[in-house]
Amino acid sequence: MAPDANPHQATVADGTPDPETEAAGGGLVDWAYVLHQLRSSPLTIVGLSLITLVLFTMAAAPWIAPYDPNRIDLTSRLAPPSLKHWMGTDQIGRDLFSRIIWGSRVSVSIGFAIVGISMLIGTVTGAFSGLVGGRTDSIIMRFMDVLLSFPSFVMAMALAAALGPDLINAMLAIAVVRIPFYVRLARGQALSLRERPYVKAAVTFGATRMQIVRRHVVPNAMAPIIVQSTLDIGSAILTAAALSFIGLGAQPPTAEWGAMVSAGRDYLLDQWWYATFPGLAILLTAVGFNLLGDGLRDILDPKLRAR
Repeated sequence: MAPDANPHQATVADGTPDPETEAAGGGLVDWAYVLHQLRSSPLTIVGLSLITLVLFTMAAAPWIAPYDPNRIDLTSRLAPPSLKHWMGTDQIGRDLFSRIIWGSRVSVSIGFAIVGISMLIGTVTGAFSGLVGGRTDSIIMRFMDVLLSFPSFVMAMALAAALGPDLINAMLAIAVVRIPFYVRLARGQALSLRERPYVKAAVTFGATRMQIVRRHVVPNAMAPIIVQSTLDIGSAILTAAALSFIGLGAQPPTAEWGAMVSAGRDYLLDQWWYATFPGLAILLTAVGFNLLGDGLRDILDPKLRAR
């Protein structure tokens, strides 16, 4: 091996990089570089801390919520924040702190589900489209262009209204709207990879298009897709909350942040806590995912790594 070769990079007999390793994105993770990037980006640390707090809240909801989220106490209706009810109560006496904690499971899970569905369908579709090319690629991309020509929220609202006001329908509507972004990412990777020698060799030896997608295109596209998906989780949470706010998402008595803000808007002037605390939960979670996504983009960007 040459003196300046990367000891973590697998090679074949002639000393060239192993195509399988190259297709998978390189060698071992450079954790020293990752830690350096994290230390040099305080905002990424803030984002990671916020997301860690949210995930902990989701996992520990049964133990840290002081009350049942649907427990009604008419004697404490619209009570302000106090030692008994840290974030006050709603119009039928339910503890807002408990509902926000349990609502994290609903709102954040929706964000992960939306991104998971759109990422899976979009990545496979885009990679297949880029490899096939020709008329199939043109048809797929023109359809994606049609979806992108509409404002995302308007399209999601129209689909959710057509499917009916329900949390699952809202989730599916938002997932459909996000698919084109992953199609474009995966297609770009496929177009750049299909002329590589190891992809042509795989075709020569009889590999199917789906095998090439799975072994070559998807691993190479994972870095930008991870960044896009991290940023999309915050956007998906915001969009789902907006649909719930206008009545097309979560329905009562589900503890969901957007629906809680919607219910609290009628009491905003006198009972400010009702809409404020669920709104802050949405804001902090979305900001956390966006900051983390920006940090991951810097860490996974090969141009920055080469500096």
